[in-house]
Amino acid sequence: MTSRAIHHAISLGLALAFSTSVSTFAAEPVEDAAVEATSLLGRPLERPVLGDDFREQQIRLLLEARSALAAAPGDPEAAIWVGRRTAYLGRYREAIEIYSRALEQHPGYANLHRHRGHRYITLRRLGDAIADLESAAALIEGEPDQIEPDGLPNALGIPTGTLHTNIWYHLGLARYLEGDFARSVAAYRKCRDLADNPDMLVAASYWLYLSLRRLGEAQAAAEVLTPITPDLEIIENHDYFYLLRAYAEEGAPLEGLLDSGQDTVESATRAYGVGAWHLIQGDVARARSIFEDLVAGEAWAAFGYIAAESELARSSEK
Repeated sequence: MTSRAIHHAISLGLALAFSTSVSTFAAEPVEDAAVEATSLLGRPLERPVLGDDFREQQIRLLLEARSALAAAPGDPEAAIWVGRRTAYLGRYREAIEIYSRALEQHPGYANLHRHRGHRYITLRRLGDAIADLESAAALIEGEPDQIEPDGLPNALGIPTGTLHTNIWYHLGLARYLEGDFARSVAAYRKCRDLADNPDMLVAASYWLYLSLRRLGEAQAAAEVLTPITPDLEIIENHDYFYLLRAYAEEGAPLEGLLDSGQDTVESATRAYGVGAWHLIQGDVARARSIFEDLVAGEAWAAFGYIAAESELARSSEK
């Protein structure tokens, strides 16, 4: 499909992928809008500009997901994939609407709550995120875990998350962003206990470490670092791994992890991790400087970016 044909499809033809019977699950594409959300600092957040190749790939995959939903309108997993592909195009509000419509018919489907909770975090609706993710956690109690396929596969094409670990991971994050570090610790301990590969281990350990340090529990935080050894084979969570190794070395190489720009998920992750270390060490001015530089960038859907916003927002309330 040519670029011109793809743009024509997204503007005129996407609705044709649906029959009336599936409209309950999948909202018709909303008109393009400049603003998707409002930051925790009150700044309007514009829909991200995507590279042409990535955008065209995701449009093709979205069309395929919509066709799959049209063929199986009662399948909540098909609705989830439409929501995920919509979100990858930066259409987060529309993705939430898709999940919400699916939940009207599948209110007890944990994976729908998990994915909507994730996108509520993206839109800074933290209370809604926590409600969804706590519902998901209750629904999976006593249920077997399952691998969660990646929508944006890593270099090896090996998924590193499961339904259970992703629910606890995102619940812990939402609590952390609200400054509820004690309950963040509880969620991340659960997530780490369930982790069955180094990538999930370092992801859960990173936020668990920071949560414990924010509670003043330095010894418990140090114990979190014990299994984070240099020989761990990491597939995708390299930045969390580098930060944890730096924390174990008392922050020695941290400043070298900062980039001159803050416009990728990776640079935002590292920047928040460096700023958080300075905050823990009591250098509030340096931490604030890093956080302000970070939120001046454009990677506003990155968790590190949202965390920097939350720090600045809470500090302005004191």
